[in-house]
Amino acid sequence: MPVSSLRLQLLAWVVLPLAGLATINLWTSHRNALATADLVTDRMLVGSARAIAEQVAIVDGVLDATVPPAAIEMFDTGDRDSVYYRVETAGGRLLTGYPDLPEAQDRPSLEATYRDRTLRLLTFSHAVIGAGADSPISVTVGVTLAGHDAMVRHLWFNAFAQQLMLVAIAGVFVLLGLRRGLAPLIRLRDAVRSPARSDLDPIEITGAQSEIRPLIDALNAYMERVRGQMAAQRRFIANAAHQLRTPLALLSTQASYALRESAADQRQEALVALQASSGRLARLAEQLLTLSRAEPGSRRPRADRIDLTEAARHVLETQAPAALARNVDLGLDESGPVPVVGDGTMLREMIVNLVDNALRYTPAGGTVTVRLAAIDGEAVLTVTDDGPGIPADEREHVFERFYRLADATEEGSGLGLAIVREVAENAGGRVTLADGAAAGLVVEVRLPLA
Repeated sequence: MPVSSLRLQLLAWVVLPLAGLATINLWTSHRNALATADLVTDRMLVGSARAIAEQVAIVDGVLDATVPPAAIEMFDTGDRDSVYYRVETAGGRLLTGYPDLPEAQDRPSLEATYRDRTLRLLTFSHAVIGAGADSPISVTVGVTLAGHDAMVRHLWFNAFAQQLMLVAIAGVFVLLGLRRGLAPLIRLRDAVRSPARSDLDPIEITGAQSEIRPLIDALNAYMERVRGQMAAQRRFIANAAHQLRTPLALLSTQASYALRESAADQRQEALVALQASSGRLARLAEQLLTLSRAEPGSRRPRADRIDLTEAARHVLETQAPAALARNVDLGLDESGPVPVVGDGTMLREMIVNLVDNALRYTPAGGTVTVRLAAIDGEAVLTVTDDGPGIPADEREHVFERFYRLADATEEGSGLGLAIVREVAENAGGRVTLADGAAAGLVVEVRLPLA
């Protein structure tokens, strides 16, 4: 892809329209130069014809026409023009001049071809006292167009030079202005690319224009979000490493114990414990993976249309063996489909974590109920258990990663509710905790209905 320059683009947007306007101005300048040359030539023709006509008089009873030298010399502009004239009476009798010279009939001036040369002609009528029927006389003067065309070229070339100089000067000033105006952008580029910047510290550019300030603010806000995400990732990695270290050490210890035991029953007991620890470790790894995928920006946004009722029914079917093993009554209370839009995989994982948490903390013989309803344009998912509940002053903390209550008796990772909040907020919803009717905990998730 070709690299485009903002400076060149701005210069083009200024200079090219200016050049277009200059071109139009040159066209009008040529027309003005032509009109000026026509006017000057016609004035000279009128002056020449008048000078000739004023010399026509009655001499000894005869009409006499004398052409004064001044009438011809006024066309001597150094362009070697030829001048032609004709003087005739009202009756058409030629007094002097070229008999076949055309007349400018019914118009102030005329361009015609004479002797293979283009002339500009003008006919002037003048009354002569005492001429009788021969008055008024008609004087026609014609001149070739060498001087006329030279005047047009001179005027037009002057206008062209002025327009060209104007565009060039404008381009120079625009370049100087762009260099000064884009200086803050250059400083911003240098500040971002500077090898001395090891941290994502805010960038401050002095003298930045009001149009560039929003870009700097947006860049600083973006770096602030990146710093927050990097800090969260560092905390997550540190916590994950800490959480994985204990079960891995336990697995190693249990495996070593099983290898040392020679008695079959004790080895069997050690292997069962090893299998249980492996399951807990697998669950922890699965929750860590789910939490990383639930973080904003970690996955491409999806807009699946899923039925929460159907998803909850499937989750309860998979959790039924665990509920039976703990002698917990696991039930679903629903009145029909509850459609929502979001990441289907993550929403189902949210329900898995809610039900798994409830089963873990509900004592044997207790009840876990999952309720689904559509209320006021929202999908409401409620999970109620008979467990010990969560104190009110701890309810905000349990959504933090790896946070566990001090008096918790069940083994867990402290990730379940963190996953639930991440998934719900990514889907545009919210999560709240409340006390049960008699005891236990009520977790309510509200999501926008599809």
